[in-house]
Amino acid sequence: MSEKTLLPIDAIVAKVYWIRGKRAMLDTDLAALYGVRTKSLNLAVKRNTRRFPEDFMFQLTEDEVHCLRFQNETSKNGRGGRRYLPFAFTEQGIAMLSGVLNSPRAIHANIQIMRTFTKLREMLASNELLRRRIEELEKKYEKHDQQFRVVFDAIKKLLETPKPDTKKQIGFHVKY
Repeated sequence: MSEKTLLPIDAIVAKVYWIRGKRAMLDTDLAALYGVRTKSLNLAVKRNTRRFPEDFMFQLTEDEVHCLRFQNETSKNGRGGRRYLPFAFTEQGIAMLSGVLNSPRAIHANIQIMRTFTKLREMLASNELLRRRIEELEKKYEKHDQQFRVVFDAIKKLLETPKPDTKKQIGFHVKY
């Protein structure tokens, strides 16, 4: 499998979730990338449980699944789909999967996923460095001019990660 046939980094980033304070990917998404069934991936993991401590892989709770349901289009219980709660793999767990799944496609997909996590770390580090530098400049110029305050406030808003609006309604709504 050539690198051109793999998913682009943006497509993999869309499948990385922030769960329990860690960046993680769901077993269904990983199985699709590796070209195996989710059940096969989870069976391979169960055969190698000592390789996957809790900081490498964990099972989601009902509440976590409910929060992710709209993001990854899972079906409700009783309507087909999963019978068990999904597993989430951290970056270390995904790296460990490369030793468990040994097909050429799994190896290439794993390389692409590791590159994606590295790119995410680089982006976060550069964002943090930029934030610190702006704070230094802000301290230096805070007494000089109010116009600087407006510029620094605007830059800070651009650097902030948007928080999801929990009150926003989704779907088509008719107003009378």
